[in-house]
Amino acid sequence: MKYNIRGENVEVTGAIKEYVERKIGKLERYFDTPPTSDVNVNISVYNEEQQIEVTIPMTNLMLRAEVHHIDLYAAIDLVVDKLERQIRKHKTKVNRKFRQQGAPKHVFAELEKEAAEIRGEDIFDDEDIEIVRTKRFDLKPMDSEEAVLQMDMLGHAFFVFENSITGNTNVVYKRRDGRYGLIEPS
Repeated sequence: MKYNIRGENVEVTGAIKEYVERKIGKLERYFDTPPTSDVNVNISVYNEEQQIEVTIPMTNLMLRAEVHHIDLYAAIDLVVDKLERQIRKHKTKVNRKFRQQGAPKHVFAELEKEAAEIRGEDIFDDEDIEIVRTKRFDLKPMDSEEAVLQMDMLGHAFFVFENSITGNTNVVYKRRDGRYGLIEPS
């Protein structure tokens, strides 16, 4: 894998670069051939909190994880753990698809079991996802500013509404930096 490591408000030293490459390089064991795409790593510091964001674009899959932590090295470890969980989840789906089609067991299943045994943990399964509550409500036509006010008034992190200008369903959300985002369909 080729690494593109960038620092924002922090100098990326040789030690940091080596640690990132060594930790993320361990993910290669999950693949028959290592991904040929660039691994994009953004490291930033805001108010003494370290943030690391890793993106690995691959064919039919985008691996992305972001972690905020006081300690940079701990943040790197946590982001690699998140990426491992994403890979295992994806490979579980791939294996299930092959089993349903009657194909022989895929190499991913063995690699996943070995990695879980090494770490002494259970294998992640999609059946662990459980929807415990469903809400239904009417979408009121409004602009994004009014939606932000409604969201803040309710104390929620996001708010779904009908855009009064376009008529589409939109979502406003509060970002970690305290600002707001808008999600619109394309």
